[in-house]
Amino acid sequence: MPPPPPPLGRGRRRSARSGQTFDPALDDAELISARAQLTQGRWTAAHKLLAATGDDWDRRGHRLVVLGEPASSAAWARDWLLVDPGSPDATALLGCAAVSAALRGKEHPDRARTACRAAAGLAPEDPTPWLAMLRLARTLGTEEEVVRLFDEVRARHPDHHHAHHLMAARLAERHPDAGADPLHEVYDFAAWAAEQAPADSPLAVLPVVAHAERYRVLAAAGSEPADPLASAHWSGRRARQVMKAAFDWWLEWEREDHPRNRVDLNFLAHAKFCEGRPAEAAALFLRIGPHGTPGPWSYPDQDPYDAFQAARGAALGTV
Repeated sequence: MPPPPPPLGRGRRRSARSGQTFDPALDDAELISARAQLTQGRWTAAHKLLAATGDDWDRRGHRLVVLGEPASSAAWARDWLLVDPGSPDATALLGCAAVSAALRGKEHPDRARTACRAAAGLAPEDPTPWLAMLRLARTLGTEEEVVRLFDEVRARHPDHHHAHHLMAARLAERHPDAGADPLHEVYDFAAWAAEQAPADSPLAVLPVVAHAERYRVLAAAGSEPADPLASAHWSGRRARQVMKAAFDWWLEWEREDHPRNRVDLNFLAHAKFCEGRPAEAAALFLRIGPHGTPGPWSYPDQDPYDAFQAARGAALGTV
């Protein structure tokens, strides 16, 4: 079996020219402030932020994943637990931090899973510890483990945005040598998720995400050009239908209030740009602002920051 493509959202290299990356906090100013204080050992801002987030599960998951990314987060979460033993927020942060460390090769995956299970035990209704375990399994786990963890997340929040993106990325990697199969299971999964979600759910964009994830896999396997603009993947009848439906949904609903709104807009802008519709892409880039995301601009092996800036400049007529 060939090695898997690079994990979701991880470009293989930075640009030697720019050296710049994207902030995973996106447009969440409160999260950016709390993360900065956490890296300095002041966890009270994170405590207040998570308390204010409540059971907005998509926002809680986004914030905990981002807070858990810095290498120092696990140590500060342990300090928090010394002051507030049994805190569900601190325990969830420790689990997310352990998963991020494990994905960097700095923590044993089993210890990360143990930390997440402890968090799940303290807050049985919270999907975030299961999301953290799904992040780990998406790269290091078996297919059975991925499906089981995805089901655990959905049992607590059926429309969980991040979990559906992780599942689409993993499913897209099945049968990399099958070529451009319009009946591939990732397309069925994305269509099902979009159909069963409420009308205003950003899962309406998931079929576009699935299309990009499948391109990543096919390009890595050599059956699609490494330059997405040279690929017919974006110009077929099915692709056009998927992208039009998602763009129409955005025009009607927009959902600027969703914490991962910029993730969807980046996938949609990338699709419209690759489709050869720069005017529609330009409208999306204006909404995105500076908040680019590594996926899909890194696909299959691009520098994401440079690819984003080049497409944005071309669509907006600034290059």
